[in-house]
Amino acid sequence: MAKTIGILTGGGDVPGLNPAMKMVVLNALEEGYRVMGIRRGWMGLLNYDFDEPSTHEYYVNELDEIDVRKIDRNGGTFLHTSRTNPQKVKYQDIPDFLRDSPLGENLENGTYDFTKHILQVLDHLNIDVLVTIGGDDTLSYSARLTKEGFPTVGIPKTMDNDVYGTDYCIGFSTAVTRSVELITNMRTSLGSHERIGVVELFGRNSGETSLISAYLAHVDRAIISEVPFDIEKLANMLLEDKRYSPSNYSIMTVSEGATFKGGEIIETGETDAYGHRKLGGIGEIISEEIKRITGQHTMYQKLGYLMRSGPPDSLDRMVAMSFGTLAFQMIKNNEFGKMTALKDGKYATFPLEQVTSGKKIVDVDSYYDTENYKPRVNNVLGHPMFLR
Repeated sequence: MAKTIGILTGGGDVPGLNPAMKMVVLNALEEGYRVMGIRRGWMGLLNYDFDEPSTHEYYVNELDEIDVRKIDRNGGTFLHTSRTNPQKVKYQDIPDFLRDSPLGENLENGTYDFTKHILQVLDHLNIDVLVTIGGDDTLSYSARLTKEGFPTVGIPKTMDNDVYGTDYCIGFSTAVTRSVELITNMRTSLGSHERIGVVELFGRNSGETSLISAYLAHVDRAIISEVPFDIEKLANMLLEDKRYSPSNYSIMTVSEGATFKGGEIIETGETDAYGHRKLGGIGEIISEEIKRITGQHTMYQKLGYLMRSGPPDSLDRMVAMSFGTLAFQMIKNNEFGKMTALKDGKYATFPLEQVTSGKKIVDVDSYYDTENYKPRVNNVLGHPMFLR
């Protein structure tokens, strides 16, 4: 039976990470396990230097009840996080002590695979099983460790709610709640200045955050990642919406991963360790185009990190705590190489190796009006609580 558990969080932070970790720790301690908290996600293991004691306590610490007593009251992750991918490390990101090390395999694409080092660190720390909390990028490396023979258990999180294999990911409900609140508040300024509002929301491949936020806040139009749009058509629709409104304003949402018809996704900067460039800016371009086409003043707001800041809402607390408890149950039952999941409203498990085998996107035919660029929910009987 595994007796020492390692736990880490990777990728972007979301509300609910701390409650999930708290439940893993409390359940484990009650059953006589030890839990080692790993700071900064995969970076903590990559930067662990056997010959430098200062890296030991900095990156890895044993957790007890006092350490996790208050963490669920806050958002984010008390262990911190990073977007490090140990199997694709750029040369400039390699820790000095690992430069030219035989533990790093030089790949053809100019990056280095330090999985051998990661496995040695886990063995050195006497960690028997690793709990990883993250999106498909973090979980995909967990699957890699499983293939290497190291036991892992995953917990899915992402405010985009786009991890394949689960109906729900930690962070989604709070992101939607924050978005609806901010959209509702923005209406006062839009109405006061009689403008057309453009609200840009996170969402790379899946437009679910934009769709559900638009649906709940009852905005005039919603643009999602899955459906390229005609800017002339959109602008004229919003102008008509504005004229129809007694307050003489209109408002729309847009996923950061949305594209114009015939256009490409708006990305900037270099690719990260998982091959992603920074998204964002589509809303500002739309805003300027609406101004050019209609002659109307616009108001652009990118919600960005405000969507995932602050403590989790009640639903994210519930799911996070349940996922944390389920993760420990899986460890206790030696059920490794899987992640926690929600399927058809019930808690379940899903193989980590299949996380990247598909894409979870909006069911456009069921929930989106492609002609009028807005949510369309005509039938909910038999559908999941969060439409998908």
